[in-house]
Amino acid sequence: MKRKIIVTTTNDIVGRQVVEYLGIVRGIVVRSAGLGKNIMGGLAALGGGNISQFEEVCEDARKEAHIRMVEHAREREADAIIGMRYDANEFSQSITEVLAYGTAVVLNDVVGGVA
Repeated sequence: MKRKIIVTTTNDIVGRQVVEYLGIVRGIVVRSAGLGKNIMGGLAALGGGNISQFEEVCEDARKEAHIRMVEHAREREADAIIGMRYDANEFSQSITEVLAYGTAVVLNDVVGGVA
């Protein structure tokens, strides 16, 4: 069974204290929507509004980047990732990079060090 990793966008975790900073962990995914989704998304874009074909590609890329970031934290034997963020860059019209990153940390059991 894989050890649970706490992931938060904040810099602290209620009831826990950071006892060691392990450094930055990241997960990166480079995706293309593919020909079918590009065509369907392009047609949907003509009508305006939300384009569900592209939304699905973006959400899948974020999920995969998040999974890879958590795996990186497990490799470093972290208890948590604090300050987690997403970033995205477009390489070309249909190729996008999604990066999930944060700081891997080791936590004590309870603030004050008492178990």
